[in-house]
Amino acid sequence: MIRRVDTSIWPPGARWRPRSGTTRIVLRVAALIVATAIAAPIFSVTLSIFFPGGEIGRHLAQTVLPRYIINTLWLSLGVGTATASIGVGAAWLTAICRFPGRGFFNWALILPLALPSYILAYVYYDFLASSGPLQRAIRDFTGLSAGDYWFPRLSSIGGAVFILTLALYPYVYLIVRAYLSEQSPRIVEAARSLGCSLLEASWRVMLPLARPAIAVGVTLVLMETMADFGAVSLLGVQTFTTGIFRAYFSMAAPIAAAQLATILLGFVFILVIVERISRRRASFETTARPGTKSQKIRLRRGQIVLANGLCAIPVFLGFVLPVALLIDMALGVGFAGLRERSLSALINSLSIGFVAAACAASLALLMVFHARLKDSRMAVGINRVAQMGYAIPGTVIAIGTLIPLAAIDRTLSLWAEQVLGIDIGLVLIGTIGALVYAYLVRFMAVSIGSVESGFARVSGSLDDAASTLGTGPLGRLWRIHIPMVWRSMAVAFVLVFVDVIKELPATLVLRPFNFETLAVEVFNLARDERIAEAALPALILVAVGLLPVALISHGIMRLGRHRH
Repeated sequence: MIRRVDTSIWPPGARWRPRSGTTRIVLRVAALIVATAIAAPIFSVTLSIFFPGGEIGRHLAQTVLPRYIINTLWLSLGVGTATASIGVGAAWLTAICRFPGRGFFNWALILPLALPSYILAYVYYDFLASSGPLQRAIRDFTGLSAGDYWFPRLSSIGGAVFILTLALYPYVYLIVRAYLSEQSPRIVEAARSLGCSLLEASWRVMLPLARPAIAVGVTLVLMETMADFGAVSLLGVQTFTTGIFRAYFSMAAPIAAAQLATILLGFVFILVIVERISRRRASFETTARPGTKSQKIRLRRGQIVLANGLCAIPVFLGFVLPVALLIDMALGVGFAGLRERSLSALINSLSIGFVAAACAASLALLMVFHARLKDSRMAVGINRVAQMGYAIPGTVIAIGTLIPLAAIDRTLSLWAEQVLGIDIGLVLIGTIGALVYAYLVRFMAVSIGSVESGFARVSGSLDDAASTLGTGPLGRLWRIHIPMVWRSMAVAFVLVFVDVIKELPATLVLRPFNFETLAVEVFNLARDERIAEAALPALILVAVGLLPVALISHGIMRLGRHRH
């Protein structure tokens, strides 16, 4: 059928273009495919609970499952309490008070985000060991022998709480500080004018106001705690993540591993529900007038010393000391520590990180642009489904990814054998594509969130003006949206790139044979107690992790200049 075009109403030289409705349909189908692919591993893990776990599953349920639950709960309780104390205290000091050093600690307190928990664990394990520098110094100073004094064991739940607290408190600090910065210090001043001391005003006024933000930050910390594998594995603490690895690799029981992952998934969903309820109850309205200079509470001399000391302790323990120890170990080994295998791991990490980040940024652009074109509950729901993976531990996603890919591999192998008469073996499992797929499931939420923030700053009137001039959806995307949101896409690329390079559990499960990344290399060397050899790859990981920290620090400094 030939479509007749009335050239009398078309400008000279104009060509027929696909209708915008066709573009919307194509985008809708593409967005649905992406969201379905992202959700498939999560639903496949959930459905595994209906399959019999066999003798191994019953054995795990009767012997180690209670230990996994108790250890995970104790670990979560300890890390949640400690991170809330440190994060809220540091946020209150830097957001409400004024003292020399406050500008430095505004951004320095987030530096521990650059160190993955497994790097902190292996550095402190070497530093605090009986043969480590700290205990050697104690023995040299006191003249005691190794068994003559008590020293805390890092290989315990308490040690894991210590490590994860140092690694995760910045989450609480950032969220609570952002909330407190929106509140006027005049609230505290008014409370103090009614006879309350500074401590009483904080306890009775500011902390109740910040309770929803504290709940959101602690919930995020708890999800990261339940998802951690590297630190708890190196410290010998048995949690759900270590149990899943043991069931899958040591016992060769994928169904039992998936069922353990389902139980862990249930804990995570409970935390997500709690976080949603807390956010619903939160009020993010500021009591400060726009454009007015924020008034801080000036601390006296003794309070200044105390405030600097309290802020310096987590920065020193969470970043300065571990990095100094890594540098010392790396210098001791020299460039011999950067072996050919480490160079290969670096190239693999950069390559897989680039591919996954580019795919995540491109798919996020598609998803967000579709939601902007079709402003409906369904479009928003599709994007929320695509963001489900970020709350799921990497171990769970890895197991969930294997289930649908294994089904596809079996189907393709059976078809090739029956139709073509050849044995094609595994097509998807154990490939780079499967690893990138798992990364997308895990980190699409980061990319979508960044791109959404960029589109939110683009006025809808620009779309209306372009539409009245005859520009179709794809034309608006290419000529208007991409030039205006490319910075947000670059941020999404950087964040996903760094997350992929640091990701450990999903990479351990899904990586192809003889394909090592920096995270896997550091973990394997630390597990084999080849601490010094792991120092240089670990420093490279820390340097890469500083990229998002620099972005966050830049945002904090710009926010501070805007307020003052």
